[in-house]
Amino acid sequence: MTDNKVRLQKYMADSGIASRRKSEELIAAGKVRVNGKPAQIGDKVDPKKDKVTVAGKKVVCTKKYTYIMLHKPRGFITTMHDEMDRKCVAQLIEDVPQRVYPVGRLDRESEGLLLLTNDGAFANALMHPSKHVSKTYRVTVHADVTKEQVAALENGVEIDGRMTLPAEVRILQHDPNRTVLEIVIYEGRNRQIRKMCEALGLEVARLKRTKIGSVKLGMLKPGEHRELTEDEVHGLMVAAQMTQRK
Repeated sequence: MTDNKVRLQKYMADSGIASRRKSEELIAAGKVRVNGKPAQIGDKVDPKKDKVTVAGKKVVCTKKYTYIMLHKPRGFITTMHDEMDRKCVAQLIEDVPQRVYPVGRLDRESEGLLLLTNDGAFANALMHPSKHVSKTYRVTVHADVTKEQVAALENGVEIDGRMTLPAEVRILQHDPNRTVLEIVIYEGRNRQIRKMCEALGLEVARLKRTKIGSVKLGMLKPGEHRELTEDEVHGLMVAAQMTQRK
């Protein structure tokens, strides 16, 4: 007999409720019920038979997936809600009817391309360390960058006790005490670009993500968003080695 059950947090993520991690937090907080009974971390559900509710509202898994590109400005944190009332990216997509959540993060003082979706499988594939989906950044540093520092960024830098994967680095602009770099990385560790630069004594003045996989930020203005095209979604799915949605 075929087992149609999936992990509860995956079902919630695929339904656009929240990311898997946030879904686990909701479960642990006692806000999720399966067939009227409080859910536990590790529970599995049959999407066709079981009734799942979050804070009393029924979860309905839909095949309508939404993929959004946002140009995150500086000063906004990458979250859909902030208990300290700081500016968050949710304020910039209030006109999006579906409940979406960020794919990965950009720190508060970084800007540029941020993806949001209600497709949990898509988000997890893009973020999974084994997929090595490329992320391109324009980085301005207060320094006259040397060839040795460029080579170190390319070959790998030790941060948090581990070496980073090889990166691609180009000098876009070179002025006295100011250099603009293009850095392409193939992993997504916390504040990775900033930590790589700091490890080499380079002070980051500005950090902007311009591209994920083959998808470019282009001329989208800070604070604006748009839906990804089918070709863009397909390109990201190919990069993340997943099957395209139908």
